[in-house]
Amino acid sequence: MGSLYDAIGSSYDTTRRADPEITRRLRHHLQVPNESTVLDLACGTGNYTVALEQTGLKMDGNDVSTEMLTKAKEKSISIRWTLADVNELPYEDHLFSGVTCTLAIHHFNNLKTPFQEAYRVLNKGRFVIFTSSPEQMNTYWLKEYFPKAIKQSAEQMPTVEEVSKALRAAGFQVVGQETFLIQPDLEDFFLYSGKFDPNMYLDENVRSGISTFTNIATQKEVDEGCKRLEEDIETSAIENVKHSYSSDLGDYVYIIAEKK
Repeated sequence: MGSLYDAIGSSYDTTRRADPEITRRLRHHLQVPNESTVLDLACGTGNYTVALEQTGLKMDGNDVSTEMLTKAKEKSISIRWTLADVNELPYEDHLFSGVTCTLAIHHFNNLKTPFQEAYRVLNKGRFVIFTSSPEQMNTYWLKEYFPKAIKQSAEQMPTVEEVSKALRAAGFQVVGQETFLIQPDLEDFFLYSGKFDPNMYLDENVRSGISTFTNIATQKEVDEGCKRLEEDIETSAIENVKHSYSSDLGDYVYIIAEKK
């Protein structure tokens, strides 16, 4: 994971920023008072770490990528940024009142050890995960244009059931789930952020901040998919494609666990 994000870290923040609604829901699900100490696990360049700090929390952020943390450190001097692997967190037991992890668990080699570590460093409180499920990803209309990449990307995603099982095995109680629907005004350009704006995927800068395009898709598939997508946008055929992939599963999901 470190080498992947070191590779894309230099341009990551060109199109990636904390979305206010995602931040609001993370803060809501944490259910902690202001000034609580919260760890952002696999924080990347720290966009959501900083956004959560601005809601009144005392934040720590850790990541395995030196390049990502270099960017993060430029955003806040009050947050403690730590280079660390999620499988071996360098924090004392029971230190935090909450833990978050945003769009990162699919990069973990396994769920068991990181979840055990999150449980260990958490005192009493919630572990809030924002992710997508394979079932959700297979309803993304992107699959029409980048079928191999989306298929592979979905296959690396743990199911909600797998995540919940791993959380329980680590000692957590799973207390809730909430699906999240992409909105047209979404500010963070991750994989399905262009649900309502297909032109977004024709921008190489946008694609460079999305690991499915940088780490999974071949250049040939990207070129051919973008060509077909551009043609369908010009003829408005994209509207029929989008309609054919409509689903009631939601686009992403929050999974909320609690340590009593």
